[in-house]
Amino acid sequence: MRSTLAALLTATALGGFAFAAPHPTKAQTAATDAADPYIWLEEFSSPRAMEWVNAHNAKTTAVLEADPRYPQLYKEALAIAEARDRIPAGSFLHGSIFNFWQDAEHVRGVWRRTSLESYQTANPEWTTVLDITQLGKAEGKSWVWKGAQCARPADRRCLVNLSEGGEDAVTIREFDLDKGQFVEGGFFLPKSKARVAWEDENTLLISNAWAPGELTTSGYPYIVKRLKRGQSLDQAVEVYRGKASDGGYGVSPEVLRDSAGRTLSVIVRPLDTFSHETFVVTAQGVKRLAIPAKAGVDALIGGRVVIRTEEDWKVGDQVFPQGSLAWVTLAELKADPAHLKPRLLYAPGPREALQGVSTTRDKLLVSTLDNVQGRAWVYTPTDNGFSKSRLALPDNASIRVAGTDDDSDRAFVSVSSFLTPTSLWLTDAATGSLTSIKTTPPKFDASADVVEQLEATSKDGTKVPYFVVHRRDIKYDGSNPTLMTAYGGFQVSQTPNYSASNGKLWLERGGVYVLANIRGGGEFGPKWHEAGLVEKRQVIYDDFAAVAEDLIRRKITSPRRLGIEGGSNGGLLMGVEFTQRPDLWNAVVIDVPLLDMIRISKIAAGASWQGEYGDVNANPKAMAFWMKTSPYQNLKPGVKYPEPFIFTTTKDDRVGPQHARKFAARMEQMGLPYFFYENTEGGHGSGADLKQTAHTQALTMTYLQRQLMN
Repeated sequence: MRSTLAALLTATALGGFAFAAPHPTKAQTAATDAADPYIWLEEFSSPRAMEWVNAHNAKTTAVLEADPRYPQLYKEALAIAEARDRIPAGSFLHGSIFNFWQDAEHVRGVWRRTSLESYQTANPEWTTVLDITQLGKAEGKSWVWKGAQCARPADRRCLVNLSEGGEDAVTIREFDLDKGQFVEGGFFLPKSKARVAWEDENTLLISNAWAPGELTTSGYPYIVKRLKRGQSLDQAVEVYRGKASDGGYGVSPEVLRDSAGRTLSVIVRPLDTFSHETFVVTAQGVKRLAIPAKAGVDALIGGRVVIRTEEDWKVGDQVFPQGSLAWVTLAELKADPAHLKPRLLYAPGPREALQGVSTTRDKLLVSTLDNVQGRAWVYTPTDNGFSKSRLALPDNASIRVAGTDDDSDRAFVSVSSFLTPTSLWLTDAATGSLTSIKTTPPKFDASADVVEQLEATSKDGTKVPYFVVHRRDIKYDGSNPTLMTAYGGFQVSQTPNYSASNGKLWLERGGVYVLANIRGGGEFGPKWHEAGLVEKRQVIYDDFAAVAEDLIRRKITSPRRLGIEGGSNGGLLMGVEFTQRPDLWNAVVIDVPLLDMIRISKIAAGASWQGEYGDVNANPKAMAFWMKTSPYQNLKPGVKYPEPFIFTTTKDDRVGPQHARKFAARMEQMGLPYFFYENTEGGHGSGADLKQTAHTQALTMTYLQRQLMN
């Protein structure tokens, strides 16, 4: 890195901002910050910032809620969200099936239970365990459910995670399932981003900020301590300490247990978004596990530890390819964690990708993608390794293991596709039996619709698959209103999924829906993701534009009728496409986005994603790339941009509302038209409850129909 501004290229004026480019220095970063007139909007809850938010919310709702389409769209979105015939997602716990449920009567939701027999009926008999709406009213808190972790093997005591308004930060309280109440004097952690694992029913491993400021630069904990029942937090004993400079999402403890009661306690120390060190907790202290930086422990089954590797792993003469699974015995691992002798369990084919790994009592369940089509497999421990069989589930669908039973070999498997309502199957993995026990009633008329899987050619020649959902009788004249989406990051796979709201609010009204499987995702394994990391990221944006151009070439749609939508990293994708290719779209929905990629490390948890985006403060190539690509810095006066809809939430403590606010303010400064809406709750999502979610969906669909169907 060069040390003086004199060594830099001449500063480039970008619509009122003076940014130096392309090699970063501390002086340059400071100058960039000083040149940003909207840093005050980064004070996410200051009176001045909230006054700006409320004024812009009022402008947007005055237009969109006044549209004659809005009332019906909201009515339909709310009916879908609150429908009682939705599949209640079930989890095996404490001899029952548990479910978290929200509807019109339970706005913030109830945690409830029923028997497996009752769950399989059309109208299960539920018993409420914890009412979050009532709890919030009683305690004067805007509680949002964030899940629970229960102590194996009894599953009697659980740590309930409650968020104020939907933030990632949670308050953790111990709950007794048998008594149906919080444990008096039980485990309690005040609001934080703590990570907790049960070692046994009376012992926790906790990663937390144990003193003020004991967080990484991205706001996550890096010190793990052991807390015994009856101890105060200041009596907890340190087990492991990372560093404040650690990247990623903070140090996390995890405890795995198999059906014979064997346990493995591990601590994961992230070095960046994807690389980490893994340690085994032993009676003699914490010992480093000899696995690659992009590998981790996925499961413990029958005394065998299953390890997933996202990079090639060479051990002796054998190479375990990236995206594969290997295993070692627990006894071998504990005896010598520094010298492992792994065996191959699964390796992907050329168009395959590993998705998920989970366990029942005696079986390992593995889900994969084959050319973006879901598959599910059962692996059974044998004397020499594992045997393998496939679950006979429908083709051309997304398949997800939705819940497993630690006390038997039963599991729930969810099957979904664009036009077929989601179904839930009960399997006995020991026999391979499958029974469809629940199906979502159709929420839209799909009788005239079809799904195609097509392929576009990106700028560098890479073939990029995408799905198109449309009416069978569409005219290929470029007149079809089309909504296109993708994610393109963090090795997240985008697969066919039944969306009642998309179907009812968009497809039924004649819209076309497109899902693009661009690079950056995990549809074809780690290489598909790594192709677009840091300064190589332009291929992701080229892939998305290539799919749009292919749709236009096929005359499925045209720029006048083409809209795009994405959230979080997908919101960044939308921002880049908005600034790089404004000629291709007439509607752009930018949800809970990242947009200022120069100051990303200073906003919310942005520093934790440097493995994905690079560190502009230390990496000249990353700075050079984002200076010409970051949406906030690359808005230019005099360009004809489509009118976007920018959505965020005040309570988003992951990405933060600052990106969206500043982008809108820049557009306003340039006199460019836009819609901006910020929900004051909801966290990193569309709302804290079903009414807020329906409101967001109705605003979005009103905007899209105004732009693309008028």
